[in-house]
Amino acid sequence: MRIGELAALLGVSTRTVRYYHHKGVLPEPPRLTNGYREYGMRDAVALARVRRLAELGLTLDEARDVIAEDRSRELPEILAEIDADLAAQEREIHRRRARLAEVLARAEDGTLGPDDTASPDLLAFLRVVDMPASKSAAWDRDLLVLVDSVSAAPDRQRAFTMLDTLAADPSTTEQGQEFYRRMDELADAEPGDPRVAPLAATLADYSVEHVLHDLKPGPGWDPEQLEPFLEGLAPAQAEVVRQATWLIAAQLTG
Repeated sequence: MRIGELAALLGVSTRTVRYYHHKGVLPEPPRLTNGYREYGMRDAVALARVRRLAELGLTLDEARDVIAEDRSRELPEILAEIDADLAAQEREIHRRRARLAEVLARAEDGTLGPDDTASPDLLAFLRVVDMPASKSAAWDRDLLVLVDSVSAAPDRQRAFTMLDTLAADPSTTEQGQEFYRRMDELADAEPGDPRVAPLAATLADYSVEHVLHDLKPGPGWDPEQLEPFLEGLAPAQAEVVRQATWLIAAQLTG
């Protein structure tokens, strides 16, 4: 198959395939006499593996090592491993749908509280950091609860490890209170307010140093995906989060 057929088979763009070639993650087959590259089943399996490893949070360097090891393995063995992973994903989807059905039922009968979708681990963290009673803190809290309630188990476990580390640091609450105070000062400001950029830079630097330092966004990661969640903030506050997100992306991918 050609590169376009390979990309379509895995639901990605040809640009993504070429990006993996460029990074040395996905082996690139040699050109045939007609000038085209011909991809086979092993290439499709390797591409599927790269995508899944990226979903699990591995860096491209780590994924490259896994794909390199796969070259010495028999194809049926790799396919069996992928099948087992898909079965685990299916079980997780069933679990999440059951949880969603429970949440929807409680929402319909009026018994769903603001934190009822959060896990015990997240609630314990929220109690430790003692978020202030402010609009920006409430938005942050709601976003944490939302992400926690829809994340897959491995992602939640990584998040809890990070939250435990933050909760153990006495300065976490102090820094959080200061951030929310500065955010609340922007409640009536415009996006071009001179206080926006410094606060965004502070938030980005803290996030990369203490929270996201091990994260390596993949080529499909787009900071604009956060936009729908910014509607609950004032314009200047949303601009702080927007600029901080782009600064974080630049630091992590630079």
